[in-house]
Amino acid sequence: MIEHGDEVGARNAFSGLHPADIAELFQSLDIKEAEWAFNLIDDKEKKADVLMELDEEDRKKLLENMDPEQIGHFIDLLDTDDAVDLIQELDEEDREEVILNIEDMEQAGDIVDLLQYDEDTAGGLMGTELIKVNENLSMPDCLKEMRHQAEDLDDIYNVYVVDDDGRLKGVLPLKKMITHPSVSRIKHVMETDPVSVKADMPIEDVAIDFEKYDLVAMPVVDSIGRLVGQITVDDVMDEVREQSERDFQLASGISSDIDADDSVWAQTKARLPWLLIGIIGGLVNSVILGGFESQLAAVTALAFFIPLIGGTGGNVGVQASAIVVQGLANGRLELKEFWNQIWRGLRVAIINAVVISAVVLAYTMLTEPGDYALCFAVSASLFCVVIFATVFGTLVPLTLEKLKVNPALATGPFIQITNDVVGLLIYVGMAVWMLNIFPH
Repeated sequence: MIEHGDEVGARNAFSGLHPADIAELFQSLDIKEAEWAFNLIDDKEKKADVLMELDEEDRKKLLENMDPEQIGHFIDLLDTDDAVDLIQELDEEDREEVILNIEDMEQAGDIVDLLQYDEDTAGGLMGTELIKVNENLSMPDCLKEMRHQAEDLDDIYNVYVVDDDGRLKGVLPLKKMITHPSVSRIKHVMETDPVSVKADMPIEDVAIDFEKYDLVAMPVVDSIGRLVGQITVDDVMDEVREQSERDFQLASGISSDIDADDSVWAQTKARLPWLLIGIIGGLVNSVILGGFESQLAAVTALAFFIPLIGGTGGNVGVQASAIVVQGLANGRLELKEFWNQIWRGLRVAIINAVVISAVVLAYTMLTEPGDYALCFAVSASLFCVVIFATVFGTLVPLTLEKLKVNPALATGPFIQITNDVVGLLIYVGMAVWMLNIFPH
């Protein structure tokens, strides 16, 4: 329909599709086709929802050709958390002009307040659409107030109870409303001490609390306990997914957030830096081997085990760092356990090193009988490499976390390149030593 310019057919099709399905369809269109199709969506609220369902890059392309007044109109139809996300994607010079074109002054005020929070904190993720009632209301008055507030909400997750100063005091479950229809005061039946988060809490910690307490929505409070917003589980899951994608790319040696359909130049810039670092590591290895040329010439079998040394070190290091990064991400590992984790990693390394070096020693004894220099050089090198790679793979992400750097960096090429170079140095040194003990 879009290819043939069938406006009537496209309008009818869009009217029956979910915004997420329409957004998925737009991903296969070029910008002109997407703009044409977008303008055929009659339902204004669905149009705004489609805009937010699009990938960030696709959304930016559509927004580039919209005037501030049109963008402001869409923001009027969005929840505050989505509205803030959209505005943060705009250039600095465009943000103020768009905010001035928001007709709903209350919405505009909420957005300005939310923009003050860091986007990677609970305050930057929360929305202000929620139901809150005073603790001194009776149940009939509470229900009346809830009906009034609910008119402007799409979904209701919790009813929050606050005091006269707006401080969060509790939540009011639906069951209590049904079983206590004429209670004198809400504060007598509310559930006190609800799980809440501070507005400046990092999103990673918010996600941990959602998983820990199995919540669908969580209140956000300021530094003195006043209710300022609410975070829903779908917002948290979106952030967790995006963070996981960024961490995966970083661990794979991609230095910035890219997608498969990004331009050739964008993908090249994101991928080339770590490839060049890998080249430098390879050149360092070639220099090391060049200095080891005479020993290799004397015992050519030593060269056969170089890939084994490098591969084992890389695998062990990535395993160790991945376990630490996962523990830091899900909250099961804290920085105060720094030395405990190092000690735990060292014990694991010793066990693995003993098993691996014993297996390789047995193999080399069978295949190269009598060549003790080779047998002990390979097995002893593997023992040392496994120890080093495990400790290094454990130490680096913990150190990066302490320095407030994304520890996912430690699970990628950085660990592998370092272990390759150090592993080769260990192997060369061990081989020279063993050749002096068991001369050929």
